[in-house]
Amino acid sequence: MTEPRTFAMGKYLAVLPSELRYCKNHMWCRVGEEGIHTFGFTSYAVRLMRDVYFLEWRIDAGQHVAARQEIGFIETQKATSGLYAPLAGQVIQINPEVLQDPGLINVDCYGAGWLFQLRADPAETLTVDQYHAHLEAGWENTQRIIKAQMNKLGLEE
Repeated sequence: MTEPRTFAMGKYLAVLPSELRYCKNHMWCRVGEEGIHTFGFTSYAVRLMRDVYFLEWRIDAGQHVAARQEIGFIETQKATSGLYAPLAGQVIQINPEVLQDPGLINVDCYGAGWLFQLRADPAETLTVDQYHAHLEAGWENTQRIIKAQMNKLGLEE
């Protein structure tokens, strides 16, 4: 197995396991058998969100979703925002433990903090190197957005 990649977020490092696939909406994909894949937030996303407080789904197991369809929302230390399907497919299972304790996302985003399983074609997901390049390409803009938000709130990092 290849070593994980890391992405430097200032003084913080986002660890990106090499065996996973990645989506541009900052979800990881663990490719499974029979076309059923597990998804969760990357460590990059978790760091940007800070602490996750609340998670609610607008989908149910068995439901078909379109790529980029709003499937729920999340409340974090930073904001409340919509969650969107990374791929088109059928929702197989939603992680009941993370609904009971969204903090699992903060402490184990690649393990117990997984979000849902989806029967889908993972062809549009990215390799770890492609995702790392995607992060690098957007990092300067992300830093500007974070700085603007902090200035608006009168906060410092």
